[in-house]
Amino acid sequence: MGPTKGHGVIETLGEVFDWFTTWDTWTNSIDPRTGVPEIGILTRTWEHVLVSAVALGLAMLVALPLGAWLGHTGRGGLLAVSVVNIGRAIPSFGLIAIALPITIRLARNVSWIDSGLGFLPTAVALWALALPPIFTNTYTGIRSVDPEIVESARGMGVTGPRVLWGVEMPLASPVIIAGLRTSAVQVVATAPLGALVAYGGLGRFIVDGLAVRDDVQIIGGAILVALLSIATEVAFGALERVVVPRPLQRRRRTRPAPAAT
Repeated sequence: MGPTKGHGVIETLGEVFDWFTTWDTWTNSIDPRTGVPEIGILTRTWEHVLVSAVALGLAMLVALPLGAWLGHTGRGGLLAVSVVNIGRAIPSFGLIAIALPITIRLARNVSWIDSGLGFLPTAVALWALALPPIFTNTYTGIRSVDPEIVESARGMGVTGPRVLWGVEMPLASPVIIAGLRTSAVQVVATAPLGALVAYGGLGRFIVDGLAVRDDVQIIGGAILVALLSIATEVAFGALERVVVPRPLQRRRRTRPAPAAT
């Protein structure tokens, strides 16, 4: 699809509709004019989901157990929350800029890493972005559990880690899931920046469209990112209904969850 200079809004929207309803837009193909491969929406969406899922999964592996344990013990939690939340003060593009030289240097010293561009710096930056909401909400959720319930559980013989995983985690699950939802949506919405460091994903449509002044491709890419972000929000809402005990779901509808600090 070529540039759309001088078009009105209606014409541009019509071309965007044509872009979405053209089969070649969805599948990988070869541009007959230039012979350059064109990656379709399906592949770009998979790339976007892959890097987002890897970053979110790695953030969960770090933030969930650490936030839960510090919330359970109450030792050093506030300091850890303050340190983790420093990442919120750094712009998303700044995280990419910080991650890029690190991954390039890593690629020079690790033989199985082909390049420090593309997937690796994108995943590292998104991982750093995903940490604060998950850690903060996990810590806050555990600390907000009624101490009398915890003491009652201990009085019934529940001790050690069983108190955390069997009592505190289920009660804190609404706040924890809220942190996961916030983190996941942020990651999906920010992943297009990976196109600036040679990664694929849906951001490729936006960056490539800007390079050739193709408004249709830019708008199409932005719509796809927005739809994927909405789908992520809906998916984690469904996860909450499955994971969170029903009494806590009803309780949350009538009383707002504690705000993350």
